[in-house]
Amino acid sequence: MVDMNNLSQPAPLSPVDLNSMRAKTLGDYLKSRRARLQPEQAGFAKTHGQRRTPGLRREEVAILAGVSATYYTFLEQGREVAVSREVIESIGRALQLSPDEHAHLLGLWNGNEPEMAPPITSEISQSWWDIVNQMAFPAFITNGRAELLAWNTAVDKYVMDFTSRTPEQRNMMSSLFTDPEMRVRLINWEEMAAHSAAIFRTSYDKYAHDPWFPRFVDNLSKESPEFASLWKLHQVEAKRVTRVFYQPPGQEQVNVYEIKSLSFTLDHPDLHLCIYSPVKKQES
Repeated sequence: MVDMNNLSQPAPLSPVDLNSMRAKTLGDYLKSRRARLQPEQAGFAKTHGQRRTPGLRREEVAILAGVSATYYTFLEQGREVAVSREVIESIGRALQLSPDEHAHLLGLWNGNEPEMAPPITSEISQSWWDIVNQMAFPAFITNGRAELLAWNTAVDKYVMDFTSRTPEQRNMMSSLFTDPEMRVRLINWEEMAAHSAAIFRTSYDKYAHDPWFPRFVDNLSKESPEFASLWKLHQVEAKRVTRVFYQPPGQEQVNVYEIKSLSFTLDHPDLHLCIYSPVKKQES
């Protein structure tokens, strides 16, 4: 289990450092999307022999996007160059991004967004605990770091017993990848692991200025080879209705839920209320 005590609060970055971090994050993302796109997928003739570059070359992306190779190279290198929305949209089309990937690219471009992502919420009011506790089926609230801030007894019973764990152990990502109990209970673990890693990547890139995230990822990668492999793919996905299958210890019945994730108010945009809606009748 990742030791959350070793992940201290970030020091504030200057505007210059923040812009530099954003440019590097955008460059890394572009490089990862280019590497997974093969020449024949983009309309280039298949070449014989081994290519020195995985996926497309930078020059090929530049041709498809209608920009100079030097300009695109500067973007991938994380240099701070001016980028219009028209250009970033053209690059996204060249890289054949999915709708989620396209939205993520625009977020990294961040042309019209505030200078700093909103701070991570670490505490919530009792009223939200009361709302979660009134729900009959599993429900919980997490922040941008996947830290569990509130949950009801149904979560302990059907998902995982978080009440018996310390606050440092109540992180959905580290629990998913390192806790044996979660691995046993969650029947479709592989599917949810891939989806969760892709969702967490969006937070990681959004809070690129926060050193908590790279330290957390580094620690979790060392503890979980599965997470390390998924993280290298640089996949991104938005939260959506997802079906999960849980089998609590000592029970034969598999409980099937659809996870519905609701964003919080503008005051706490990093928080999400996750509600497990039963697909079939639950065991009493």
